[in-house]
Amino acid sequence: MNEAARRLVPIAKDQAEAQYREAPNNLEAEQALLGAILVNNDAFYRVSDFLKPVHLNEPLHRKIFEVAGDIIRMGKTANPVTIKTFLKADEKVGDMTVAQYLARLASEAVSIINAEDYGRAIYDLALRRSLITIGEDMVNIAYDAPLDMPPQSQIEDAERRLFELAETGRYDGGFQSFNDAVALAIDMAGQAFERDGSLSGISTGIHSLDARMGGLQRSDLIVLAGRPGMGKTSLATNIAYNIAASYEGEVQADGSMKAKNGGVVGFYSLEMSSEQLATRIISEQTEVSSSKIRRGDISEHDFEKLVACSQHMQKVPLYIDQTGGISIAQLSARARRLKRQRGLDCLVVDYIQLMTGSGKSSDNRVQEITQITTGLKALGKELNVPIIALSQLSRQVESREDKRPQLSDLRESGSIEQDADVVLFVFREEYYVKNMEPRDEFDPKYEEWKMQFEKVKGTADVIIAKQRHGPTGTVKLAFQAEFTRFTDLADPSFTQYEH
Repeated sequence: MNEAARRLVPIAKDQAEAQYREAPNNLEAEQALLGAILVNNDAFYRVSDFLKPVHLNEPLHRKIFEVAGDIIRMGKTANPVTIKTFLKADEKVGDMTVAQYLARLASEAVSIINAEDYGRAIYDLALRRSLITIGEDMVNIAYDAPLDMPPQSQIEDAERRLFELAETGRYDGGFQSFNDAVALAIDMAGQAFERDGSLSGISTGIHSLDARMGGLQRSDLIVLAGRPGMGKTSLATNIAYNIAASYEGEVQADGSMKAKNGGVVGFYSLEMSSEQLATRIISEQTEVSSSKIRRGDISEHDFEKLVACSQHMQKVPLYIDQTGGISIAQLSARARRLKRQRGLDCLVVDYIQLMTGSGKSSDNRVQEITQITTGLKALGKELNVPIIALSQLSRQVESREDKRPQLSDLRESGSIEQDADVVLFVFREEYYVKNMEPRDEFDPKYEEWKMQFEKVKGTADVIIAKQRHGPTGTVKLAFQAEFTRFTDLADPSFTQYEH
């Protein structure tokens, strides 16, 4: 054997020994936990809020944990005798039958005190196995480098999978049993019963709108559209601040915070700077005109109100991102990061047409908008938060005699109408009537115009043109232009209903 061959032999041997690495698992911890559950069923409830059958490494242990859980939830006793009928009797575990193995688990059981510790150890090992799988996939895809998956989209995919793993303890998605879906639906109804106003969704702070929509539903894409000057940014800002200002957190069993009322809001302001947005909110809260704030044309009393308001606003969980022309991929990544670091209950995007798609710059703007709305819908489902996305309407509204927007006015923008769960239009007739003012106040038509203007002055219509969960219709609100504020009308009879 020559020198080169002699040098290679020990390296090859070391590599062969190191090549096989068993995925992290702890069979003894799984056995100890299952034994504790079989001896005292209360042990199951110590771990059931975070541990699922999929987290156990041994397939038989998964089955035992799943069957025991089903029996205990039905209010029956899970022990080696009641469980064995649901398992394959002829299956062997080494030199034992399944029935003997169950009896052995119970006889060697540890005390219930240790159950949660064993459960945590099993859960942590399951997370490590999932991390290894994601890491291996990242390496393999990076080596193979398929043409249809540029590095940027691989980073986004890895980030999405890691976020899912961090949030739920598993990233594979896939099918969910109908039992789990029913349990989630019942939980949602219970939360609505306990929440202020008994809403299934997050309250917008505008009662007449909540009455029609049941609040903002989690994972919904809510498109808020209107022509320039209608006040769609004002309405979005009002809702965002109302949600953040009424935030009440509740500590969960795992130590994390969950919104009991209100919520943490992320606001992507692609059109206005964060200072402009803050000025609007301060104006709305203090009833000091935003134009006066900008010019410094304020009294000492007004200034004291501004200072008091700003001190309160500093505690409000409203986070603003003012990046112009942000892509759907960047927006998703930042939203995931915000949810991990601060929590997230609602997202606002102002507005869709100022965003860019994830792919290469395309001449086909309709296709790009489709990519953006599809991405927003997927993000809402992934983060389980409502997303309010603002949208401009086509100019064809202006050419019609009736200026009230319709769903067809969105069609130029691809799939906005299709992807949205709710479509809201903001319409202020006051805006159009004001522009029709006769130049001469002695004109015979002037009195007629004045009567019409007084009728619509200070009001706005929010048209619910599409709603997956409820009826469409029109909600009439009060609008104070100088403070850019939408509120409920003093007279509730103004609310119109259509079914």
